[in-house]
Amino acid sequence: MSNVSTRKSRDRPHRRTLSRIFDSDIWYSFRTSPETVCAAVITLLIFLATALAPWVAPQNPFDLTVVDILDAFTPPAWVEGGNAHFLLGTDDQGRGVLSTIIHGSRVSLLVGLLSVLFSMILGVGCGLIAGFSGGLLDMIIMRIADIQLSFPTILVALLIDGVARTALPHELHEDLALYVLIFSIGISSWVHYARTVRGSTLVERDKEYVQAAQLVGMNSFLILIRHILPNVMGPVLVLATLGLASAIISEATLSFLGVGLPPTQPSLGTLIRIGNEYLFSGHWWITIFPGSALIVIVLGVNLLGDWLRDALNPKLR
Repeated sequence: MSNVSTRKSRDRPHRRTLSRIFDSDIWYSFRTSPETVCAAVITLLIFLATALAPWVAPQNPFDLTVVDILDAFTPPAWVEGGNAHFLLGTDDQGRGVLSTIIHGSRVSLLVGLLSVLFSMILGVGCGLIAGFSGGLLDMIIMRIADIQLSFPTILVALLIDGVARTALPHELHEDLALYVLIFSIGISSWVHYARTVRGSTLVERDKEYVQAAQLVGMNSFLILIRHILPNVMGPVLVLATLGLASAIISEATLSFLGVGLPPTQPSLGTLIRIGNEYLFSGHWWITIFPGSALIVIVLGVNLLGDWLRDALNPKLR
């Protein structure tokens, strides 16, 4: 009996947590918005497909033992001359377009997620420090942010990518291309997080709970992490969601321009660039389907970001 009662007592906090979640205004806003639910389902399916790409994709487009050059330029299965084995047709190397989209989306999402994580950590850290400390340090960080804002994001990413390619040995370009791309996109997007968090921190630092923590002798780092950070994360989550879509587009743009990932690590941008070379020769499916996949991913993430922005806005409740 004691074991049963102990198990029940352990389950109660989880039940209370779930009950609070399902009774919250955010959950109500989510389940009463059909477009948000649809966007969430599509985004979840895309993430699952990319995470399980080796098992979901009909073939491994990077395994030369299963790719046949004689299958090149096969049209989609429903078009005359198509092959049922290649539902969306093949590219110039005989790789199935559906398989390349699944694996390419995996690379695009990986770059997007890691670059957003990097820019969020850097921006939130700089914003907390600038807003809490004030003075000269605040001025230096914000002036750097203002200078960077005067340049387009894609231009900053192109500049950093170009400098990295010049500085790194040529034989390391392909091996480090993924990391350079993540760094270049992330470093070009930290400003938005920093400015948002700084504004929220300026408001929070003068509140009574922060002053009470200072009176009891808590150091500034613990005050920032334990008290101020949780209260400024709402806008950061919205920025991160919308920033994911922007990061995916930036990666696709850089890869389309030929300064992103190499053909050995194709993302959606690389696939679109390769297909664009054959667009006017009648092989439209090589670029149309990867482009459509990019649109669906970005649209789904943007819809979720728009919903989250409205759901976390107390003025709209």
